[in-house]
Amino acid sequence: MGAIFQSLGRTITAGVVMLIVLLVILGAGTGNWIQAGTMGWWQFAMRWLHVASGVMWIGLLWYFNFVQTPSMPKIPDEQKPAISKVIAPAALFWFRWAAMATIVLGLILAGMNGYLGQALSLQKPATAIGIGMWLGIIMWFNVWFIIWPNQKKALGIVQVAPEEKAAAAKRAGMASRINTMLSIPMLYFMVAQSHGGV
Repeated sequence: MGAIFQSLGRTITAGVVMLIVLLVILGAGTGNWIQAGTMGWWQFAMRWLHVASGVMWIGLLWYFNFVQTPSMPKIPDEQKPAISKVIAPAALFWFRWAAMATIVLGLILAGMNGYLGQALSLQKPATAIGIGMWLGIIMWFNVWFIIWPNQKKALGIVQVAPEEKAAAAKRAGMASRINTMLSIPMLYFMVAQSHGGV
């Protein structure tokens, strides 16, 4: 059993296997589950993938803003390279690709459910989800076109002059804080559409 938890890949595989086993048990016991391969099944699968990638994206956003950034001044200078050379680049890899997956899967899901155009144009039946989608798109843009290009400079992945490195860190930090602020109404409006919160 311990070997499962020695590897992230094995841990994720075990989680997927557990999900499948639970679905089979629940489906066999109740006879009330969506048949694999039907449109309803694909819509649900897409929603699950969208939510899972969103959890990773916002989880990492909040990690950066609630944990890493406030902790950096407390870390001795000789230990900071472990963050900037190892942890931050890995976290930023998952952060930006989780953002991409969340947006792409969300747009596909909205298209599958037939409300993509209504949501993006903020039409009445899809106003809440549309606001959430636009906030998510702004956040995605910040990740890919402001945070990541500036973090590459701030972390030394791209070599720039020291003053540009400091300015890049400030720009990335500001965009990350903006995304943290936007994440609060974005999450609310994403959930509000289907749960009557608006």
